[in-house]
Amino acid sequence: MIQRGGQTYLTNCATCHGPDGDQVSGVNLASGQFRKARTDQDLIDIVRKGIPGTPMPPGNFSEMQASAIVAYLHSMASAPRTLLNNANPGDSARGRAIFEGKGGCLNCHRVNGSGAFTGPDLGEIGASRRRADIERSLLEPSAEIRQDNHTLRAVTRDGATIMGNLLNQDTYSFQILDPHGKLISLSKDKLRDSEILTTSPMPSYKDKLTTQEISDVVAYLGTLRGNR
Repeated sequence: MIQRGGQTYLTNCATCHGPDGDQVSGVNLASGQFRKARTDQDLIDIVRKGIPGTPMPPGNFSEMQASAIVAYLHSMASAPRTLLNNANPGDSARGRAIFEGKGGCLNCHRVNGSGAFTGPDLGEIGASRRRADIERSLLEPSAEIRQDNHTLRAVTRDGATIMGNLLNQDTYSFQILDPHGKLISLSKDKLRDSEILTTSPMPSYKDKLTTQEISDVVAYLGTLRGNR
């Protein structure tokens, strides 16, 4: 339920409240304290009906969807402390320099049309991921792999190995984006083997970057919000 609630929140609520729930002045959804609600049912009603006389509009959510969002808000409040809690505030300018230089991130990822296609496009990551989640992905890349970020490893009948981001699959084929950005369709009956990887090909930066450098990179990624 929490995962579904997180996806719904990031898709529908983060545009105004931000991924960390602190983008609206005077409101911090990750604090676990709510001025207009005392119970979970109060929160569910607010999510569904909004707050009259305020910019908070009613949401087109079912009771179950609203309950999932509330469960996600509770998980935000109870999330374990991270390096970001203990480090100096990150500097986005330094973070960009690390991202494009020492970190070598553009060798796999794209931002604003620059970089490679091996990993997910990060041009809007600041609008769809919490800072704590971004940090965790840098330190523990395999801890959580989102549904749209899976990698397919396929072996053709003649022994060639093909890897790419899995975009879609049906009964007969896989559709992937290869590291060069080329869309490829692979017929399953022409493959010797295929595997959707359960671990991330991305290396951990735990021992590659300092705590401050991690904070800087997270600060930079948090500024990437596309056209929102």
